[in-house]
Amino acid sequence: MNTKIKCLLLDDELPGLAYLKMLCEQIPGVEVIRAFNDPLKFIAESKQLDFDLGIIDIEMPQLNGLEVAQLLSGKPVIFTTAYKEYAAEAFDLNAIDYIRKPIQKERLEKAIQKAAEKIKSNKEDKQFIQLNTSKGKSLVFFEQLLFITTSAADKRDKIAHLENGGELLLKNVSFSWLLSVLPEKGFCRINKKEIIAIKIIAFFSHEEITTSVIKDGNPVRFSLSEIYKTGFLKRTSA
Repeated sequence: MNTKIKCLLLDDELPGLAYLKMLCEQIPGVEVIRAFNDPLKFIAESKQLDFDLGIIDIEMPQLNGLEVAQLLSGKPVIFTTAYKEYAAEAFDLNAIDYIRKPIQKERLEKAIQKAAEKIKSNKEDKQFIQLNTSKGKSLVFFEQLLFITTSAADKRDKIAHLENGGELLLKNVSFSWLLSVLPEKGFCRINKKEIIAIKIIAFFSHEEITTSVIKDGNPVRFSLSEIYKTGFLKRTSA
């Protein structure tokens, strides 16, 4: 997996939850954001967490995993269970996969790979993202976005520079989150303070990128940091 798959785990039995977390941590490219043993806490806190995938037990008190999955606003889900009778219902919910307990690492890894492919496909098919700005929520279409810089006033905020010459102040958003929702083939981080659209690159050396964006009569230039050079060169190779 080229990018980290951020997971939330849910199993009401603590030994099973600990075992699932251990397996996930052994799979390259997987990051466990939080592990829950209470479905109500899972639902409440998931709304504030940045994650790609839920790995959820089905048989639980209060709410079962099928009910929890319906409240995740379309996030991909892998179900785990000791019972086979839920399989049809799980796939009716468009689950990525359905794993019988006891969970085997190889079987879990296969399911997560399927999820990674689905997440990547969804990201590439999507044409816009919703961002919190200083003026409220805004839909920003990827084709409109030229580059993103860190705000000089507050490094927690970012400035999106648009094709029409406009700017949007993005509130309290990280570059890591932005990269997780932007199309991987279309955007690249080039230093600690900037992300650019691949389409604006005109020329580049090992230290500097010259773009096709003109400002005050001159092309906009960016520095290419050593730490991001390998990723940039890979993204721009034929």
